[in-house]
Amino acid sequence: MQSTTHTTARHSLRPMLRHTALAIATAGLIAAALPAMAGPAGNATAARINLSSLQSQESHDRFIVKYRTGSTASSSASALQGSLARAAGSVAGGSPLTLQRLRRIGTGADVVRSNRKLDRLQAEILMRQIAADPNVEYVEVDQLMRPTWSPNDPYYATQQWHYFEGTGGIKAPQAWDMTQGSGVVVAVIDTGITSHADLNANILPGYDMIADAGKARDGNGRDNNPLDQGDWYRNYECGTNAGEWGNSSFHGTHVAGTIAAVSNNGIGVTGVAPQAKIVPVRVLGTCGGWVSDIADGIIWASGGSVSGAPANANPAKVLNLSLGGYGSCSSTYQNAINGAVSRGSTVVVAAGNNNADASNYNPANCANVVTVASTTREAYRSGFSNYGNLIDIAAPGSSIYSTINTGSTVPAAGGYGWMSGTSMATPHVAGVIALMQSRAGATPRTPAQIEALLKSTSRAFPYTPDRVIGPGMLNAQAAVNAITGGTTPPPTATVLTNGVTRSGAWASLNYELHYSLVVPAGASNLTFTTAGANGDADIFVKYGGLASPTSFVCKADGPSSNETCTIAAPQAGTYYLLVKAYAAFSDLSVTGRYTASSRLTYSNAGDYQIPDPGTVLSPITVSGRSGTAPSNATVSLDIRHPYRGDFTVDLIAPDNTVVNLHNYAGGSTDNLIGSYTVNLAGKPLNGNWYLRVHDAYAGDYGYINSWSVNF
Repeated sequence: MQSTTHTTARHSLRPMLRHTALAIATAGLIAAALPAMAGPAGNATAARINLSSLQSQESHDRFIVKYRTGSTASSSASALQGSLARAAGSVAGGSPLTLQRLRRIGTGADVVRSNRKLDRLQAEILMRQIAADPNVEYVEVDQLMRPTWSPNDPYYATQQWHYFEGTGGIKAPQAWDMTQGSGVVVAVIDTGITSHADLNANILPGYDMIADAGKARDGNGRDNNPLDQGDWYRNYECGTNAGEWGNSSFHGTHVAGTIAAVSNNGIGVTGVAPQAKIVPVRVLGTCGGWVSDIADGIIWASGGSVSGAPANANPAKVLNLSLGGYGSCSSTYQNAINGAVSRGSTVVVAAGNNNADASNYNPANCANVVTVASTTREAYRSGFSNYGNLIDIAAPGSSIYSTINTGSTVPAAGGYGWMSGTSMATPHVAGVIALMQSRAGATPRTPAQIEALLKSTSRAFPYTPDRVIGPGMLNAQAAVNAITGGTTPPPTATVLTNGVTRSGAWASLNYELHYSLVVPAGASNLTFTTAGANGDADIFVKYGGLASPTSFVCKADGPSSNETCTIAAPQAGTYYLLVKAYAAFSDLSVTGRYTASSRLTYSNAGDYQIPDPGTVLSPITVSGRSGTAPSNATVSLDIRHPYRGDFTVDLIAPDNTVVNLHNYAGGSTDNLIGSYTVNLAGKPLNGNWYLRVHDAYAGDYGYINSWSVNF
């Protein structure tokens, strides 16, 4: 049964990039095909070649070549063509190779295309031959970039939790009390824009930077119409395998809505900076977009000059690049980014959706950018999000609700839907930067200052991330407040482990230390203790948020540093401890301790798609337990589905006993989230337990988000 509450974007997933290792034997072929490059000259030549992006595609016919300023080839078309012809003559295989200069981009480099596709070996040979010309500053692949959204099956959840919820949100409402982004322009360098009643009022004139008419699907090259024509593709169109195809994403419309959808208009959603303006720059078309087009988009959007394009009448203070590809940052990208930063534009880029280190993906690994990782509603790292030391900030990117277009291929009507990816996290940061610059007014902050403030005002993760994703979570309230020197948020809470003492704490007069301890269900006798030989440390304990001397559930304020707070029957969740120095102390020990229940919780947090119609099983394996299950076991469910009345849910014990939990109840209500007390007396604990979901009706897709059993 199809719910009509929302229109949802549905996308087909294909790998962003393919990696095929060169056979070891090709090393000999390369050595035989190329002139000797030993010694300093060889090292200099190698330094001018970026080969990392050869892995991004199976074949190549576009390259970017930068001739040194003042060289004959930089000013003479015939000299340039002669240099290219000499290099092309060295590449064997197939018909004679020729190279054609397409155009010069804003960085001063030239886009060059070969008359036939080259495999990786041939492309490397050609690039080395081009770089052998001492007038060449660098040569690299004109790499095809892909949108970094991570498609998922549609599901319905609370709209725009990512702005206001305490765990995973960005504290946007508190920032809106200070500014809503008026006077700031944000460039969305993406697939373009579609007409949408919730966006049109905030859209300024943009530009279509796609030079290839076929990729643009509009029948011409670059022009002043940034309309998203759709990035749908069919079998073989993108060099993919038979059977692979995909509908249009209208990715840029979703990104733009997160940044600056109109608010207080009685319809739809709101953006992070609802009074900011969007300049759409179209660089991604069928199968993605070329670096050369994206670089010119960066230059043009930030107010730089691009040959053949009119000046941008509305230079952007913030550039959003929710796109990426494999390999090191190219000189083309870096030069374009450096130019934008020099003009005062902050460049915000997606970390990528490969569950890998962002250092291997560009432009996430470029210098002078703000690289954004993705978090979930529960503030965990999104499973797809790239990570590593290059991440500058984390923001919500899983299940983000924003503006979309309902067309499958070409644009149709406007709508609303969820998308997931670091592409969705990035516009949250771009929107907050717009709020910050609006607050700054006539004295805008530099990109370096913006990045520093985003990091220093970030909110502590409630859990330690499984991978490094920056110093913390995006905090709109604190970032905007910091622009005018407002108070920054409380310090990060140090995480305590049950029964483990942390020693060596110290504080001067009136200084505050914060700690946290996660308490599981069924625990008892929660106790926080401090022990020290000097000073006066008072303690305050609170559930669910930072404690203070005026907000606590337990306190101990004796005249020494030896204090104890006990809560006999604590709730499951996080407790926070404040240690305040009423007289300076040093070498203080801090301990949080509770008595754990003998019951244990077993969980499966993997996503299991529910066939439509059909049945899916999600397993949990229990081992090492003695005895049998109790009569009051707890089963907790998180099933995302737009029509609860479509399906049944059963728990299957290791002895194949079936216990029904849900039987088509709830009609058109969204989702099934909650806990059930189940009589499992006498059932074996050890073995495979299954959650079985059977969807009996077609028309609505859902999935098991997570489930657990406690006994």
